Amino acid sequence: MSDRTLASHRYRAGQGLPISLWVVSPGADKKTLDRPTTGVYTPIMLNRGSQSELAKSKAGECVCGSLRKAARAVTQLYDEVLRPTGLRITQFGILGATMAMEPITVSRLAEATVTDRTTLTRNLKLLQEQGLIRVDPGNDRREREVTLTDQGRKAVARAYPLWQKAQTHVVKGLGEGRWRGLRGELSAVVSLTRAS
Repeated sequence: MSDRTLASHRYRAGQGLPISLWVVSPGADKKTLDRPTTGVYTPIMLNRGSQSELAKSKAGECVCGSLRKAARAVTQLYDEVLRPTGLRITQFGILGATMAMEPITVSRLAEATVTDRTTLTRNLKLLQEQGLIRVDPGNDRREREVTLTDQGRKAVARAYPLWQKAQTHVVKGLGEGRWRGLRGELSAVVSLTRAS
């Protein structure tokens, strides 16, 4: 790199992962990054056809990708069935968890629903604006507690039969035994990720 200075680079040699390079133009202030350049490092540079075949063969092996794909499909089904209530399955889940454990702190609710606090706070704000929950200061002034309003309880009661319809559809489609096994395996995956 005769006329450019490499400012920084990231890559994992031997894994064929993207390399992000930032280059600085000659004569520029060394702190000023010019533009990103992306390349790919592979132990043996493969032609496009070989790279495409490699990507296709490995795509289905990604645990995260496979779980997210299944989650998106199931979420779309439940959202469609719940549409008449105006709730999405994520909102129904938050309301249900709140009902089961109220009053519950935002931190505990985030842990119970495996949701990061930022995402949960955004969802809680929407539910609060709809009058379905109340968020009040907790015993510890740093925490807030979530409870359902009467309107929230009615929303859960209206949505529950539709949720049950979607649930029955999925469980019947899989079969009771497969669903029990899958539920156990999914719980194991959540536990595994929480332990690390």
